[in-house]
Parts: sequence; C-alpha cells; structure tokens
Amino acid sequence: MRLWSISPGYLDRQGLLACWREALLAQAVLLGNTKGYRNHPQLIRFRQSLDPMSAIGTYLEGIHLEATSRGYHFDGSKIASGRLAEKSIVVTRGQAEYELQHLRNKLLMRSPEQLEQWPVGEHLELHRMFYLVDGPVEAWEVVGKSAT
Repeated sequence: MRLWSISPGYLDRQGLLACWREALLAQAVLLGNTKGYRNHPQLIRFRQSLDPMSAIGTYLEGIHLEATSRGYHFDGSKIASGRLAEKSIVVTRGQAEYELQHLRNKLLMRSPEQLEQWPVGEHLELHRMFYLVDGPVEAWEVVGKSAT
C-alpha cells in the first residue's frame, strides 16, 4: 500500500489508479471491513488524525479531483466519509522528498514521459491535505522496500 504525501499530479496513470485502489483499501480497513492490512504503517497518520474516516475521505477526494482533471471517471460515490480541512495532516520534508525520489525511480522505468511534465523548481507540491514541516523520513516508512 502506498498512500502518497506528494501531489497526485506527479503520478502517472498507473500510479494514480493504484493510489485510488489502495486508498479505497485503506478506507475499508479504517471502516473495519477487511481483515488484511489492519496494521499497515501507511495508515498510522490517518489513524492518528482527529477523525480518521474524514482524513481518508479527504485523501480520496484529492485523488478523485486529479483523476477527474485528467478525464478519468473514478467513482466518487465510493468515498464513504465527510471531509477535513485542507492541510490537516503534517508530513516531514524528509518523507516528502523520499516519496518524490521513490516515484521518480518508478517513473524512469515505466513512464519517463511523465517526468517531463513534473513542475520545475524548488517548490515541492503535496497532496492538498498535508502540510510540510522540517524533519526526516517518517518512522513508519519502510525505506528501501519497493512499494506501489
């Protein structure tokens, strides 16, 4: 499971589809509708939020918005919960930079044309529900392990 902190705009088609599916799986876990993935480290920050269901709903909304802007038809009715304010969960700079490099490595192999569309410059774009603070890679991240 990979629930990206970086903007879904960085993702290629495969990455966006996988992120949607995996966020729906995360939602099912948080709802208690599945036995698998209950202890997945990617869920820690959602569980630690004041309202985990609204947090995952807000996350899914961001993925849905990006998909819609690309002309994809993701079923928004699958988003089960209310919404949180944007920028409601913290992410460390180390985590965001790790994810960006992890995705860059994936795209070099499967969608190098997507890298050409990435924004140029110093500004790191995050998913709209995260805000950036200084810090290392998050303790829950499985560094070096290939994840989708």
